[in-house]
Amino acid sequence: MIEAIAAGSDHHLTPAVLPLDDAVPLLAAVADPIRWQLVSQLSTAATRCVCDLRTQPEIPANLLSYHLKVLREAGLIVGARRGRWIDYRLTDDALDRLHAALPAATPGACGCGCQEARSS
Repeated sequence: MIEAIAAGSDHHLTPAVLPLDDAVPLLAAVADPIRWQLVSQLSTAATRCVCDLRTQPEIPANLLSYHLKVLREAGLIVGARRGRWIDYRLTDDALDRLHAALPAATPGACGCGCQEARSS
């Protein structure tokens, strides 16, 4: 799995590079424009009710459910039932795993500031 190395601060982790067998399915899960929108929405909030998730173009509820299932199976999101609704959130390591799946020519080439955090 991913080996994370603490960098600079307690809240910023620089993940190791994911093996190709792990990276490709993970990136395939977010390669769909609808799923990318869902991950983007969930990255801006701690949790979000399924009733608040919107996509462009709008899709029927059964298709939204399918896309959420793909993201759950990829280990990027988790859901918690609240009555008849489900609240979704990104897993704690989702963004680190996605970052680790992306190739970078040199450390810090991603532009996210991870190199600066590591050197401080």
